[in-house]
Amino acid sequence: MKQFITYLLTVTVVCCLMSCASTGKILKSFKQQYVTDSALLHAHIGVSVFNITAQQQLLQYNSSRYFVPASNAKLPTLYAGLKYLGTQLPGLLTHEKGDTIIITPTGDPTFLHSDYTKHPVFEYLKSLNKPIAVNSNNWKTDALGNGWTWNDYLSYYSAERSPMPIYGNCIKWIQQKTIETKEGIKDTAVLLMSEPEINWPVTFATEKARNFDVYRPRTENIYTIREGREMKAEVEIPFFTNGIQSTLELLKDSLRKEISITTTIPSNPTIIYSQQADSMFKPLLYRSDNFYAEQTLLMVSQQLLGYMDEQRVMDSIIKTDFKNMPHRPRWADGSGLSRYNLFTPDDFVWLLLKMKEEFGMERLKTIFSTGNTGTLRNYYKEEAGFIYAKTGTLSGVVALSGYLYTDKKNLLVFSFLVNNHNTSSTAVRRAVERFIKELKTKY
Repeated sequence: MKQFITYLLTVTVVCCLMSCASTGKILKSFKQQYVTDSALLHAHIGVSVFNITAQQQLLQYNSSRYFVPASNAKLPTLYAGLKYLGTQLPGLLTHEKGDTIIITPTGDPTFLHSDYTKHPVFEYLKSLNKPIAVNSNNWKTDALGNGWTWNDYLSYYSAERSPMPIYGNCIKWIQQKTIETKEGIKDTAVLLMSEPEINWPVTFATEKARNFDVYRPRTENIYTIREGREMKAEVEIPFFTNGIQSTLELLKDSLRKEISITTTIPSNPTIIYSQQADSMFKPLLYRSDNFYAEQTLLMVSQQLLGYMDEQRVMDSIIKTDFKNMPHRPRWADGSGLSRYNLFTPDDFVWLLLKMKEEFGMERLKTIFSTGNTGTLRNYYKEEAGFIYAKTGTLSGVVALSGYLYTDKKNLLVFSFLVNNHNTSSTAVRRAVERFIKELKTKY
């Protein structure tokens, strides 16, 4: 027996030494090939790679240091949504009081969003024969996130958050030109329209521009349209939400019903469900949809706390679900627009392992982008069906975290974070791609 125990200890020690030697070799190779790569040479980089199949840490390089993760911040948001929102999104809370239907918004971003052809919540509201009153006292935050760049407010990716979003909190403006010939003379007719149609003030600039353009002041829904040279052009402009006011103005036009505001809080409300949850989670990652991500976190807040406050719910999740995360993150928003977010590569590896354990790879495969799809378009073409990952990009920031099936039938989970690069994002992404391809073939 003593000989057998001695044998086991010897084997264990030898295996540990071999594993350490292998890990050291991988780290040395990584430093030689990638730390000195021209795209990464002057950047701050951190990498963590774990072999799930072999239960072995393959690589850690600056993996305990904090990085701005850009849209990799959507990963903890996705976790929260998957865990707490169920399979169907709660669209509204309703309660009948006397001759009035009181509704409380839940933050659902899919309401009348162009991603969907069917809108159960809207159909429910249309079917009501009683007056509708909205209570939005559960809104406890701001339209713009903590640390967002304020002058991005006209960009579609920076749509305002709100208690009851509608149309994705954006207006699509369309310019369409047609050439008409009368008596041998060609004339160009210009059609300008919005989806949805609005009753807000619109003016037209006298001068033309190279590109079709729509402008509004930051805190007003007053639009100035400048005609562009294009025959057809579209721009999506976020509207000023003004709490719930803009939603109600647009909803009254769509429903052709009066809607009032109330402070009455519904008791024992009924949930009106909207869309399948995964139908929102997929574009949240697939096109890195900031609006869906932010509203997901607010919906989770409503579910857990009874009101919408992303800071409170993030703090709560960090203290509960993420209490064993290797390094306590600074989690500032749901989308990664904020540079206040700080996570380590080890944090993301830990989170991805937790997501696999709790939700299963088969479900995650339907949500994450694979090679040459979504935000991985034009990358990892040969790795389609082998890589499932989330990108992240800000000025000076490139991030990639996800899962990788290797040629040796191993499943790896990885996080590669790059900060403060001063070259093109494409060059950095290609360097990261080379590293991932090497992982796939070697391990």
